[in-house]
Amino acid sequence: MPERRTVALVTLGCARNEVDSEELAGRLEADGWQLVEDAEDADVAVVNTCGFVDAAKKDSVDALLEANDLKGHGRTQAVVAVGCMAERYGKELAEALPEADGVLGFDDYSDISDRLQTILNGGIHASHTPRDRRKLLPISPAERQDSAASVALPGHGPTDLPDGLAPASGPRAPLRRRLDGSPVASVKLASGCDRRCTFCAIPSFRGSFISRRPSDVLNETRWLAEQGVKEIMLVSENNTSYGKDLGDIRLLESLLPELAEVDGLERVRVSYLQPAEMRPGLIDVLTSTPKIAPYFDLSFQHSAPGVLRAMRRFGDTDRFLELLDTIRAKAPQAGVRSNFIVGFPGESEADLAELERFLNGARLDAIGVFGYSDEDGTEAATYDDKLDVDIVAERLARVSRLAEELVSQRAEERVGETVHVLVESVDSEDGTYGRGAHQAPETDGQVLLTSGEGLSVGRMVEAKVVGTEGVDLVAEPLPGSLACSEEAGR
Repeated sequence: MPERRTVALVTLGCARNEVDSEELAGRLEADGWQLVEDAEDADVAVVNTCGFVDAAKKDSVDALLEANDLKGHGRTQAVVAVGCMAERYGKELAEALPEADGVLGFDDYSDISDRLQTILNGGIHASHTPRDRRKLLPISPAERQDSAASVALPGHGPTDLPDGLAPASGPRAPLRRRLDGSPVASVKLASGCDRRCTFCAIPSFRGSFISRRPSDVLNETRWLAEQGVKEIMLVSENNTSYGKDLGDIRLLESLLPELAEVDGLERVRVSYLQPAEMRPGLIDVLTSTPKIAPYFDLSFQHSAPGVLRAMRRFGDTDRFLELLDTIRAKAPQAGVRSNFIVGFPGESEADLAELERFLNGARLDAIGVFGYSDEDGTEAATYDDKLDVDIVAERLARVSRLAEELVSQRAEERVGETVHVLVESVDSEDGTYGRGAHQAPETDGQVLLTSGEGLSVGRMVEAKVVGTEGVDLVAEPLPGSLACSEEAGR
């Protein structure tokens, strides 16, 4: 009997990439590949790259080079690049990085097993040729669903698959294979983006916005819950647009309560929300539905009107503060996070001061700050009024210091609050950690529980915040909360 082919998936970048990797894993396992955790134990190392900003691209190249170093020293025979950077640069990446034995685009995902086998056998598969994926679907959102079957949409794998094509879990098994035992998993709500922010290249390689059908999202969520997942995070490039191509821009408001009722699920989190598209009804559902986290991942990017217009975005400091007031009037403990770009072309000292005014008034739980840099193919890269790189670096350092101080202050405001913590790690030496409803995986802070006695990964425990460590909270489990958690798990 021939030895099984082995493959390792190394994932970089955002939660959307993690979903894509698990779909690739499902396809490969269904075709007989054995999935292994470490690249050194694999015949083929597949690196799911990120192509968003320079730092992420560098990390992707480093990961490919690191995997390549394993060749000749262990089992690894080939290294293959997939993901956003591979899709965005294709042949250019292959020429610049000959260490990669293959550079595959999204169109290769459905045939990933054959592609890897060809490369493993010493054959050559032509490197991906990039194209503007916005042109693959009709301009009108209403016409896109009919064309979706002809376009590669990573993370949109079908559900209700025949027996044997995915991990066994009844008729609802999706084309997906979990790569870790975390009690948290992301679910693709949609792909692509119709916005034309001048600094962002994502729509060019992720394509136009297209929603997954609610039944597919529900089926995948049910399957994940059967696998032991306690929290799902809905991801896409823009969740607030969900349903517009299905004829109902308010579809998210009706889908969320259905997801919250899935057996075994403890929490549903929505990420990637556009401030300009927030609706009163969506705010109501996010702040009042049991098991839906009152969590707002709002993409503000800046707050000075002139900078926002140059970015082709909308709003200003006062409008954004009003939105936050509206949210907190309905859910005082709601979590809010955002990202910001400083040093954008034409940004003045007055613009930066306006951003600082917003940050000081916003009481955000988590803040990401990035210094502007040109991205290939974006409109902003053609602007003339670029700031000197030293000025951008100084502003990045200045706003980052402010952000660190402000999120620590916001954490201190939560002392005395009761939080519902999903336990994610239990260690006798390192302690017991989890996250509250206001904390998303990876990007935000976490909660250190003062006692882990009787707790296990995946438990939901009620705890009182008694201290802070920077952005992180220290919380004491409340008497009876473990018993309630055990009862809920029966």
